[in-house]
Parts: sequence; C-alpha cells; structure tokens
Amino acid sequence: MRILVTGAAGFIGSHLCEALLHEGHSVVGLDAFVPYYPRAVKEANLSISLADPDFTFHELDLRTADLLPIVMSVDAVIHEAAMPGLPQSWTHFDAYAECNLLATQRLAEAARRTGLQRFVYISTSSVYGKSAVGAENAPLAPVSPYGVTKLAAENLLRAYADAFSMPLVVLRYFSVYGPRQRPDMAYHRFIRAMLDGTQITVFGDGSATRTSTYISDCVRGTIQALERGSNNAVYNLGGKWALSVMETIRLLAELVGVEPELAYAPTRPGDQTETRAIIDKARAELGYEPTVQPFGGLSRQVDWQRSHESRLGPSRRGADPDLERDPALSPHP
Repeated sequence: MRILVTGAAGFIGSHLCEALLHEGHSVVGLDAFVPYYPRAVKEANLSISLADPDFTFHELDLRTADLLPIVMSVDAVIHEAAMPGLPQSWTHFDAYAECNLLATQRLAEAARRTGLQRFVYISTSSVYGKSAVGAENAPLAPVSPYGVTKLAAENLLRAYADAFSMPLVVLRYFSVYGPRQRPDMAYHRFIRAMLDGTQITVFGDGSATRTSTYISDCVRGTIQALERGSNNAVYNLGGKWALSVMETIRLLAELVGVEPELAYAPTRPGDQTETRAIIDKARAELGYEPTVQPFGGLSRQVDWQRSHESRLGPSRRGADPDLERDPALSPHP
C-alpha cells in the first residue's frame, strides 16, 4: 500500500513512517516545518526514513499547497499533522484554527475526490475535557482551544465521510511519550531539567494522572487501525498504567540518578486532571494491546535524551519553549 503520512517529521509521524516502511509499505511523507520547535530536531527525526528508497518526502503546507496530486497518488492517508499542545492554543489561536481545522478541511477536500481506501485522522484525549476517563462514546467537552480545534476537525471529517463516503477512522491518542518526544512535552522537560541540573516546574500539586502511551504501542495501534478499523469508527489508543505527575518525576529521578529540584506553579488553563484510556473497543476490533510499561518506556526515553541532547546545543534542542513562541507561531512564516 502507498500511504501518505502528514506531519512526517514530527515525533509520532517519523516513528510511524519508519514502521510502515519496515512492514513493506511505500510512504509519502509531508511536513511544513512550522516552527513550533527547532527545525533541526525534525530534520534529525527524518534521517532514517530518508535513507529508504520507498520513502518520498515533500516539504509543503497543508494550508496553502495543491494537495490533490499527492493525495491522488496514494491509497491511504494518516493525518498526524497538527499544531500541538495546550498552553499556546490560548495565545496563538489563529495558528491552531488554521493548522488543525483549515488544513484538515483542505486535505479532506482532496481526499474526497479520490478513491482512498482509508483516511485515518489523529485526534486526542483532550476532546473529552478536564477528566478524560471513559469509552469513545463518553461526553465530549474540551477545555482548551487546542481540544476545541481537534474536536471540530473530527466533526468536519464526519461530515465529509457522511456526504462523500470517505472511509474515515478517528484515533484519540493519550499522552504519547518515548524517544523523539517534543521538547515542550512534560516528560521531555522533566528529563532535560534533571540532566541539566535545573529546576522543574510542577503545575498544580502534582496529583494529575495520565495513562501515557509509549511510542511503539501508539504506532502499532495506528497501523492496526489503518488495516482493520471500521469505517466511521473512533478508537482510544492509550496505555494501561496510570502515573501521577509526582510518581513520574520520582521514577525519572531514579532513572537519571538525581534528586530533582521542584517548584510549584498554579494549574494552567486547559490542563487535564486525569486521563485514563478505556481501550476495550480498540482491543476487541483492532487487536490493540499496549505492552510497554512506564519503567521500560521512560528508561528508553532517558537514554535517548542523554545521547541526543549531548550532541545539540540549547538553541537546537528547544531548551526553552518560550524562545519558540513569538513570532515563530505565525500561521504563515
């Protein structure tokens, strides 16, 4: 199968491309390198796929490019590309609306004119709201602009699926972690601070819990949805081991071998208090089963960050996400 992966240079997209290539698929990767974090990080993510003759890469922007020729050349689409993260969605809403909604509409418009076998849309547990606990039919009440734009894109794609019989599958990811995790994400920030000997900021009291998903489990579930998912179905993809923020910090401190310095700050608007993935549907229909437990997964991420960050200076590894915000998140750099 020839598969288009949007957001191919990102954390999850790059791992997904490699897995699809390993399984014998031909992959077309697409990324706009929107400067949410340093371009050098994303370029490094692509290095393995670029060496594979069955991988083709296009640097283009879903918001402006002519997408029809590329979509016509593939059998399936996995739409990973998005403007991620909660905090910046309050201050850069135009970028989130354009990247998460307009870009998705333009891709869907191209897809509905072709004979795609599958359109897999990557959504998020943020659509459930402050407490993301429940099955796929749980009430949807996002509490951040990010979650609102992702849910809007889900609904938009359902309209396309209904009107044009587009073979849609929606996946809601729960807090993915592992090697190549984005520099702004919590586990990456915690590990970086411990390696650098700097202070960790904990938002809230540290009791918020996550059933985070290791990257290989996430990628495997995504490919299972591509191959076995039912049209118009929604599936949660998450881990099955819950950890609080403080439990995670203690585990990482053990792995790094440090005593972390902590500072506390108020809970940020839009932060979730609990995410717990109910994966019964994915287990039954896709054969999805997370296998990587937190100790093993976090150990691999620590090892990767030790190796990776020793080779990059602060400006290339995204040492301070604040440095990436203005004017980097302009929708049209």
